[in-house]
Amino acid sequence: MDETASSLKDKIREIPDFPEKGILFRDITTLLKDPNGLADSVEAIAKALRDVDFDVVVGPESRGFIFGMPAAYILNKGFVPARKSGKLPAETVKKSYGLEYGRAMVEIHKDAIRGGQRFALVDDLLATGGTSRAIAELIEESGGEVAAMVFLIELGGLGGRRLLEKYCVKSIVKY
Repeated sequence: MDETASSLKDKIREIPDFPEKGILFRDITTLLKDPNGLADSVEAIAKALRDVDFDVVVGPESRGFIFGMPAAYILNKGFVPARKSGKLPAETVKKSYGLEYGRAMVEIHKDAIRGGQRFALVDDLLATGGTSRAIAELIEESGGEVAAMVFLIELGGLGGRRLLEKYCVKSIVKY
């Protein structure tokens, strides 16, 4: 682990038995409130994307907004929000995906994806990979291409990387 990842990991609080007994929750609010932690995390994500050929950052609601927007700004790229169903005002394209208990829907404005555009997906966490895969499939079905995915944190034991194996996946902090 490099020095930046180690420093960021030190700023992420661990909360045992949340949201239920037996779960160790990685809480990024302690990193976000630290000016250096916030800056270092966004810079690390931007650095992971510097050599990637892409046009637009896409970030899922809501923590993908926190990291994706400033990374897009640093890299002089546009930003497209991927939101929960019913939150975007114009015409959307939608994708349903499975959760541990039930299903969810993610949407992107239809005019946000142009054929041939290359996207970098940025989010705070790679766990099971379901949300990221749904967004990637939505982009591809709309004529775009997923150039890379960058996550601040990867929980390796939950299989998300395997679900996303056809994509270039990068993570800054790994557990």
